[in-house]
Amino acid sequence: MFWICVGWIALNIVGAIFANVLPLQNPLFQNYASVNAGPSLHHLFGTDDLGRDIFARVVYGSRVSIEVSLGAMLIGFGLGAPLGMLAAYRRGKFDSILTAVMYVFLAFPAIIATIAVLSFWTPRSLLKIIVVVGIASVPLVYRVIRSATMNFASRDFVIAAKVQGATDRRILIKELLPNIAPVGVSFLLIGIATVVTLEGALAFLGLSVNPPTPSWGNMINESLSILQINPWLAIFPSLAMCLFLLSLNFIGDRLRAHFEVSEAKL
Repeated sequence: MFWICVGWIALNIVGAIFANVLPLQNPLFQNYASVNAGPSLHHLFGTDDLGRDIFARVVYGSRVSIEVSLGAMLIGFGLGAPLGMLAAYRRGKFDSILTAVMYVFLAFPAIIATIAVLSFWTPRSLLKIIVVVGIASVPLVYRVIRSATMNFASRDFVIAAKVQGATDRRILIKELLPNIAPVGVSFLLIGIATVVTLEGALAFLGLSVNPPTPSWGNMINESLSILQINPWLAIFPSLAMCLFLLSLNFIGDRLRAHFEVSEAKL
């Protein structure tokens, strides 16, 4: 099951990257001779109310979710992970002040802040969405990485490295980073799944990329007015998002369980 989930994630990523060269129909082409058609050999997932191919739009729509989730988590880990490691290793006033600041941000619902910022920061673009969601994820990443680092910062191998005269930079990179990497990778996958859900919610509220650019959330939002006539427009993007999220969460849980068991056996 683990490798099935890995294969599904890889298939989605490959489809998003190479959608332009794959034998797919134009996701923006409107064929009024085939409106709200059901699944067929010519249209595997059917067509929407403008005659656009749903299968092509689902594949192209994965680009937005994957780009936003990966970009946002890169920002979150790029800022939150180094700060979390440094705070847990240094401790003292630096840790106390930085942790207090991060907890203040955590006390405010991230999704409310994201909706508020994107509502006023117009015109919206994919880059703006990535930046806003990425910054909103920094406090959570900081807390997780800080907690993981504190579990190892006082271990014997760290103390031995200090006694041998190792620099703080070497200890952080060579000693601590390899030990907290499994926790970071596991949380990264779960974080990507969370951001995919968030992007879908933003698109549902009309705060993601503007139509006619396809995204899973946009397609679900567009299906509301014609759900009784054409349920396929909601079923297939919802199913694609659901399978993607389930795969990410399953992989993350399996990786965390594997490394926890491995550590317990030492």
